[in-house]
Amino acid sequence: MALSRRFLTVSGTFALAGLFPAALVAHTDFALPLGQVAAAPLPAAPLGQGAWTFMVETGWAKLPAGKGYGSTHGGAVVDRAGHIYMSSDGPEGIFVFGADGKLLRTMAPELTNLHGLTIREENGKEFIYGALNKAGKVVKVGLDGKVVWEIKKPVESGFYNQPEDPKKKPANFAPTGVAVGPDGRVYVADGYGASVIHVFGADQKYQKTIGTRGEGEGQFRTCHGISLDNRFGAPRLLVADRENRRLVHLDLEGKWLGVTTTGLRRPCAISIRGDVAAVAELEGRVVIVDKAGKIVSTLGDNPDQKQWAAFKLEPQFWQDGIFIAPHGLTFDKDGNLFVQDWNFSGRFTKLKLAKK
Repeated sequence: MALSRRFLTVSGTFALAGLFPAALVAHTDFALPLGQVAAAPLPAAPLGQGAWTFMVETGWAKLPAGKGYGSTHGGAVVDRAGHIYMSSDGPEGIFVFGADGKLLRTMAPELTNLHGLTIREENGKEFIYGALNKAGKVVKVGLDGKVVWEIKKPVESGFYNQPEDPKKKPANFAPTGVAVGPDGRVYVADGYGASVIHVFGADQKYQKTIGTRGEGEGQFRTCHGISLDNRFGAPRLLVADRENRRLVHLDLEGKWLGVTTTGLRRPCAISIRGDVAAVAELEGRVVIVDKAGKIVSTLGDNPDQKQWAAFKLEPQFWQDGIFIAPHGLTFDKDGNLFVQDWNFSGRFTKLKLAKK
């Protein structure tokens, strides 16, 4: 079939903005005619600017013949041994790679759709925390893939009870991100549900809820990603307020500290290293942001807006160094970045930090 007659199913954000709730638009497919979706020629290497420039390691992630990711709608973290964990919606659950890109194993197939990963060392052992938005729960998982505990819908918050108006429906609990405080408190971003942040104790008991849905101070529209931020002395929470296109700071009690960065392209996930934060933007770009909230480097900026958040963009249209829909990402100890694109067949890219 000729290219001009093909059809591509994409996220309809730019075509249907304002017609549907933002969280729905983000994960709803619309058929659009595909004239020419191939991006501009590969940008001159390295990607980025200043101290944050990177080289693409083509073909880094090596999957055995016959094994695929499935939809890469999840997240990524790195353990202290340098192993990279990447979750997906596919039947394998979590993929574990060595630093050389070799697939070491897969684990926890029952945890397909694990979102917004964070990793934490506790008493000499490491654990991965993640959100299962479709199942409506949060889990703590050992590096062996075994679930330690799970947190389910906090009905006591009142957000998920039947409202007085019978024409309205209660919100779904569809968490998208998790952060863990120094004292073990668990902060859960209900990004696809009520657009609030729930706080649970180290004993997994519900404590309180932070914020409401909206665009103002103390409000969120799809608080998709959340990270513990230790760059300012007392720890803070850094939140990717996706449909408000901004990053915001809260203290650990939930006090609003302010907006740090605006005008982003639907930020999904955050990884902090040193004084900077890498941000995955669903609309075809990754940015590096400094402590002041200023963008200091842009990576893989896709010039073709038809490719932004194009979930069903087929591999023949991909180009190394150009992103489609960055959804999850993580730094390693050397400053390299691992970026997951939201894609039906799976895409995972390593960006190697260019040494000066």
